[in-house]
Amino acid sequence: MRTALLRRFGGPEVIEFADVPRPEPGPGQVLVRVAAAAVNRIDLSTRDGALARAGLLAPAPAYALGWDVAGTVTATGPGVARFAGGDAVIGLRDVLSAPGTYAEYVVLDEGALAPAPRTVPLPAAATLPLIGLTADRSLALTGLGPGGILLVTGAAGGVGGLVLQLAAARGIRTVALARPRDEALVAGLGATWFVPHGGAAETQAEVETVAAAVRRVVPGGVDAVIDAAVLGVPAHEALRGGGVFVTLVAPFAPPPLRATRVVVQEVFADGARLGELSALVDAGQLTLAVADTYPLDRAADAHRRLAAGGLRGRLVLVPGH
Repeated sequence: MRTALLRRFGGPEVIEFADVPRPEPGPGQVLVRVAAAAVNRIDLSTRDGALARAGLLAPAPAYALGWDVAGTVTATGPGVARFAGGDAVIGLRDVLSAPGTYAEYVVLDEGALAPAPRTVPLPAAATLPLIGLTADRSLALTGLGPGGILLVTGAAGGVGGLVLQLAAARGIRTVALARPRDEALVAGLGATWFVPHGGAAETQAEVETVAAAVRRVVPGGVDAVIDAAVLGVPAHEALRGGGVFVTLVAPFAPPPLRATRVVVQEVFADGARLGELSALVDAGQLTLAVADTYPLDRAADAHRRLAAGGLRGRLVLVPGH
């Protein structure tokens, strides 16, 4: 089978493809014929060496790419009870040393998989695992219930958009921070208020502008923040005293000023919860967006396009088998 790998770090041109034996599932494992694999920013960080420099990748002769997968069960190992050959599934590869999903087949633990939503094509279904589980856990970490007020930065992105939808379903009010052009988009995803923001805030004047803009909407500050855009301190300044700040990237976590609580969301392969999110897609409560699809051997092109920014929807690789 064909699989993507990295023998060195660098630009998109370092992505190689190799023909390797098709993997076999062991006890408690499932072999999935890959129909689609979403392209995520963590793939870019793997490829350019950022994860290795941060000490998150052990030295190895080659590294894999790809976290998300949608496909069809081809074989199961001993002890697998939830899935059988022919089942359409989605799943998450959360162990960096394991084979990636930029491949024609992948083996995952049974607990990392869930039934694919029936109402969307598999390329769209492949976009759910990583951002869906990230959004869901981030929202849970805020501790907010109905009536709470949440600031979502990067609200028009993959994680932010799903946070808006999940929050609306739970009666949580949201302030959506996004580019001016995305006001209608985030309103359609359930945002209560919209605050335009053109990019990362770096100067003190911009910090005050972000905080002031949010506090004009919510005097006293919001109850919690999910910082999907990784703004850090500028977003924290919009938080009330004693509130909760959820960051998705640990090195950019702000200090817990004014008795706030800062927590880092760490995603993991939770097939049971992923199944519940899949059911929400089928119930029409979560929408998934695909910006474009690429053949597997054009993974480098997909990386270039993702790095360029400006996408509304996800990029997905589709193996040709």
